[in-house]
Amino acid sequence: MLQFFLFRMGAGTRLAALLLLAVAGLLARPEVARASHIRAGDIQAKVDTTPVHNPRRIFFKMVLYTTEGQNVVDQPEAIIFFGDGTATCTPVPRVGGRRPLPGISDTSYNIYLFDHIFPSTGQYTIKFVGENRVAAVLNMSNSSSQSFYISTTIYIDPALGLNHTPVFTSPAVDKGATNQVFLHNPGAYDADGDSLAYTLQPSQKSTLLAADILGPPCPNATGNNNPQVLDVPNFRYPNDPIITQPSVPVQVAYNGDPVGVPGAPAIFEISNRPRSRGQITWNAPLQSGTYNVAFRVDEYRRVPLGWRWIGQVVRDMQIIVVNTNNLRPILTLPPNLCVVAGQTVTGTVTATDGYTSTSTAPTPITLFAYSGIRPPATFFQTTAGPPQASGTFTWRTDCSNVARQPYLVVFKAQDTPAGAPTPSNQPLIDEQVWSITVVGPPPRNVQAVAGLTSGGLNSTQLSWSQYACANASNIYVYRKVGPGPAPGACETGIPASSGYVRIGTVSPTTVAFTDDNGGRGLDRGLTYCYRLYADFPLPAGGASLASDEACVTFAGRAAQLKNVDVEVTSATAGQIAVRWTQPRSASGASFAGTPSFVLSRGEGLAPTTYAPVRTFASLNDTSYVDTGLNTLDRQYSYRLEFVRSFANGQPSVTETSAPASSVRTTAVASSPPTSFSVRWSYNVPWDNSARPVTIYRRPSGSLNFVQVATAPTGLTGGSYLDNDPALVKGETYCYYVRTEGRYVPTGFLSSLLNRSQEQCRQLIALPCAPVLTLRPTNCDSLAATQPSGGNPTYANALSWTLGNTPAGCEANAVSYRVYYRPGATGAFALIGTPTQPSFLHANLPATGGCYAVQAVGSGGAVSDTSNVACQDNCLFFSLPNVFTPNGDAQNAVFKPRSNSPVRRVHFQAFNRWGRKVFENTTTAQDPVLINWDGGGPISGDNSGGKDGKVADGIYYYLAEVEFADAAGTTRKYKGWVEIIR
Repeated sequence: MLQFFLFRMGAGTRLAALLLLAVAGLLARPEVARASHIRAGDIQAKVDTTPVHNPRRIFFKMVLYTTEGQNVVDQPEAIIFFGDGTATCTPVPRVGGRRPLPGISDTSYNIYLFDHIFPSTGQYTIKFVGENRVAAVLNMSNSSSQSFYISTTIYIDPALGLNHTPVFTSPAVDKGATNQVFLHNPGAYDADGDSLAYTLQPSQKSTLLAADILGPPCPNATGNNNPQVLDVPNFRYPNDPIITQPSVPVQVAYNGDPVGVPGAPAIFEISNRPRSRGQITWNAPLQSGTYNVAFRVDEYRRVPLGWRWIGQVVRDMQIIVVNTNNLRPILTLPPNLCVVAGQTVTGTVTATDGYTSTSTAPTPITLFAYSGIRPPATFFQTTAGPPQASGTFTWRTDCSNVARQPYLVVFKAQDTPAGAPTPSNQPLIDEQVWSITVVGPPPRNVQAVAGLTSGGLNSTQLSWSQYACANASNIYVYRKVGPGPAPGACETGIPASSGYVRIGTVSPTTVAFTDDNGGRGLDRGLTYCYRLYADFPLPAGGASLASDEACVTFAGRAAQLKNVDVEVTSATAGQIAVRWTQPRSASGASFAGTPSFVLSRGEGLAPTTYAPVRTFASLNDTSYVDTGLNTLDRQYSYRLEFVRSFANGQPSVTETSAPASSVRTTAVASSPPTSFSVRWSYNVPWDNSARPVTIYRRPSGSLNFVQVATAPTGLTGGSYLDNDPALVKGETYCYYVRTEGRYVPTGFLSSLLNRSQEQCRQLIALPCAPVLTLRPTNCDSLAATQPSGGNPTYANALSWTLGNTPAGCEANAVSYRVYYRPGATGAFALIGTPTQPSFLHANLPATGGCYAVQAVGSGGAVSDTSNVACQDNCLFFSLPNVFTPNGDAQNAVFKPRSNSPVRRVHFQAFNRWGRKVFENTTTAQDPVLINWDGGGPISGDNSGGKDGKVADGIYYYLAEVEFADAAGTTRKYKGWVEIIR
């Protein structure tokens, strides 16, 4: 009676009663006087979708599963902790009464609805502490004395737009049988189409009662509103042999995913496989009884630059295992499905009962369907059997359902054993997941017509019908020379392997596109083929099927580069021979205007700029030797322009060929030095992959290269390992390669031979990889010496030694390359090339970051990258305990004594009764952080002071600090300060 009385009290009265009991010594042990009734639960969240829409207002729904029967403890209200230093001072009431859980007569579920306005953007963990778990849970100690804990973590960021945490559509209490596979799927559904990842974790408890955690500003509360949690004592996953010792649980035969291995150790897992995501499989329970396990569902959103973690829901569920002669039913689902938006999905689900050994016939089966798409999807059971239960699932899809991830429907079949339910005669279930992928319809009626630009260049006029889905984000236009392969039946988008290249992006309302090859015009003599597809907005994403192919052919032939051949390798006197073809008009007649060629050169594989090398006035000039180049160290690319000039002010017409690079070869000695890895690269409009590359080598002291091998090559390059036993350590060897290319699909140009530059290397091993040490920053010293404000800079000191990996490496280096990145992830940037094994990285805005080093040998060979050395930013924010706003301008405002760089500080001050007397937000742009002068801007309250000032005395504060580190770390600082005037 005492337990029930305390639970039904209001928060303030209950807290006072608990304090009286504590004084009397009745609460010396935290497990005394607590109810034992909670089985399972979870908390769901969604942003404010009301018309006013406050992005910091979040709506929540908590579902608790409790015991049902006579003399049960009720849960009419709940205290919630919001992770921002506040809680529900008035407990959240349950919506309606206890609701029976279908199919499990001893369990009810309870719903609590509440909302909260958070103080700022950032990450918050919403927590519930319940009193108490049900008794006799086998996989933890003394479960009836353990509190029940669940949480949900949200990330508030207006840039994310609307967000909903995952919703679990199937109940968190389920039943299984000994020596039979147990299956459960929470039926998680994310309304935004975010990606979900599942992880098992131990059930947890709070170290204190909820009433003891409750703190200001709740009246008479003395806690801190922040439950501290730990795993329940002796938690073990249900398949742990210690639970059943001396017996050992093993798997039984099972044809599902994963396939059972009879006699192998029992498994308990949660799946992240796409077609069974979230499915819990326990193969197989050995001991009857009650088990609890928690799992978290992490929510990831696809953003333009990758994936972003945006939240987490922790569900604690209960599994009730019984000894029974009953056998679970078996579901049969339709095959996983891919449909085009607008089609109606119809599927028939059937189930047959596994009969009991004491019955003469199978029993009827009840079918359930759980999914976030119900409604509008429907599921109706048509027959219950025996011999077979059947139901029909129907879903009319539309464009709003297009998503990258499949929709999952969890089907559950539950039998009805004959006779009254007993502990050994319990209903059993089978559970399976049906996957439905919804893709966008393809763009229709794509037409391609040959045309000319206003400048007289070849172009293609594309047109298509208005796209069927108004909610699409973009339509993408792809082009290929020659026809491409047909896409797969449910293949969305256009893969790179098809040979198509994206040439344009238009809005979904656009119905035409002009392809003029980026202003260069389309080449004569080629057939261009086009396909289109649409994509859909994040976070759900998704794409359409590709359109049918539309092709157009241009008569004639364009001028094309065919050779970029390195004839001489030199740092100053290098030579490259460039050759090209003459253009041909569509009619075969001469071109109008005055024709010429302009040959331009750029550095690298894909230059962004080209400089003219020479202009040729005659179309008979189709070759040029470019001299005075540094072919030893640099790779060059060339571009050819066919220009027709006209008199009388008519603008000239310029046709630009696709650029072509020289072939670049590198040779790197192995460790130990017994061979060379020869690599080559190029970027050319012809295809080199149809013929092998020829590799040539010249030993030191010789004047002649000899062919040593041929090797296959790809579209952009290849490699060859020269492990000739005749190679001598310490000797120098020179290499070059020759490619043989052809234009496809025209085929009129073949045997295009191009040589690379010569690369000479000594057969010595790579330098050993450095072993890097980053001197740790003394954050305590910085906190003691770094004043508040200003724009401080920091320095990190690095040192390293050469290690002994890989085997046979050289323990000497002539220089080093030092790399840095400000965070734990991201790309490294080169910041220095010292010759000594140390480096000081100065003038940093923060101390954190990661470093790596490479060693450079005497022959230019570069070692493997060292270990990555990282350290966190020094984060400190020190506040005084007194300030004196007495008019003498000394210590007149409350501000940090020292702090590392911050972005924002949200500060609140409370009087001893928990009433807020001051609040403000300052940023790095403010001259002084916090800057409280003792004023009380909170309307109608100056806490007994005069002239709008608070009275002298002690005040409690909460400072939420967002630091200016790469991770945007946010911390809370709580304490007190005394005002003395």
